[in-house]
Amino acid sequence: MSQAFDGVEHSRCVQTRISSPTDAATAFMASGTRDITLVAVPGEGCCCVQFVSIPSGFFVLGQRWHKNIGQVDPGFKMCWPFFYRVSHIITRATVTYSAPSRQVPCADNVMVDINLSLTFSIGPSLEDAEAFVYTLGCTRFDEFLAAEVEEGVRGLVYSVTHDRVNDLREEFAQSMLASLSNKFRPFGVQIKNVKVTETRLPRNLAKSLEDTTTNRTKISEVAKRHENTIRVLQDEASQELEQVVRTNSRKKQDLLAQCTRYEIEHKEIIDEMVGQARVQEMEAKSTMDVKIAQAQGNLEVATAEGMKEAEEIRKSMEIACDERKVKVQQMANTIVVESEAQLRAAENNSKALIATASAENNSTAGLEVKRKYELEWQRLQILEVLAKEGRRFVTGEAGKQLLKDMVPGPSQMIKK
Repeated sequence: MSQAFDGVEHSRCVQTRISSPTDAATAFMASGTRDITLVAVPGEGCCCVQFVSIPSGFFVLGQRWHKNIGQVDPGFKMCWPFFYRVSHIITRATVTYSAPSRQVPCADNVMVDINLSLTFSIGPSLEDAEAFVYTLGCTRFDEFLAAEVEEGVRGLVYSVTHDRVNDLREEFAQSMLASLSNKFRPFGVQIKNVKVTETRLPRNLAKSLEDTTTNRTKISEVAKRHENTIRVLQDEASQELEQVVRTNSRKKQDLLAQCTRYEIEHKEIIDEMVGQARVQEMEAKSTMDVKIAQAQGNLEVATAEGMKEAEEIRKSMEIACDERKVKVQQMANTIVVESEAQLRAAENNSKALIATASAENNSTAGLEVKRKYELEWQRLQILEVLAKEGRRFVTGEAGKQLLKDMVPGPSQMIKK
């Protein structure tokens, strides 16, 4: 277990004798070897002096008559009795312990070299230091620690195959830390950290695994490049698609804006035309109302004037008719009087003629035709005179007889 592994030797925890307590720091800080000084024991000669200097920064245990009396306070001690002595000086520093293991078999019987490094410290209390010194001691601690580390490494490595050794560094460190802490804590040792610093497989196997890893890496890189290429193509296609979508969206927005603008303009035009139509309708209604009112006024005026004119015409016609009626009545009365006078004259003449005719008839029968002729001629002359002298208003039987004489019937014509 003390073999070197790549220049790293297996550490060994030792107890060192020093001449005086002040030499403890030099002993603890010694380097260049694989020995790690945990406890410094002053020589017997330093106990017979009259004074002693106790260093600080360490656990300094004292004895009285070789019986432990616990912590000795640091400082310069005068009149140091001979029965007092500094028995042990224990370091408080954190110690790094290297434990390389060679040819550790895996589950598939592959020998693996593992370098393990752990850090620990003694304390932090005085009771822990006393337990370490008087219960365990440096020699047995070194043997116990080396055995536990070796057993833990070999047990864990043997549970896995060679291809998983490197993957178990963190798991192994946590498991080893928990196990060592539980085992060494009762002896005043605090295990702070466990770390696998290196694992090495056989050269040929390591070369094969390295090539495998390289090929896997290359395959992974090629796959990543291929995936990256696909992603780039997808991104380009997505960008082109997004650009097309944005272009179409922008065009759609432009068209929608144009449609909206056209709708607004159309609505404005419709509103304007509706307004103009309403204005024109109102103007037309106003004009129509004015014209209707004017026409009604004109109608009323015309009606009034017409009624006035009609009344005037009616009155003038009534007056004219009355005047003409009076004139016609006067004329008719005159004509009637004249006709009656003429009728009486004619009757008288006719009676005279009848008498003459009767006389002549009685006198001469041959004069009958001549007399009828002359009578007829005179009658026609009378009718001619009546027709020439104007209107005659004759009523009654005289009128009928006059009309009968003026228009003789067929029987009269035959007699004549």
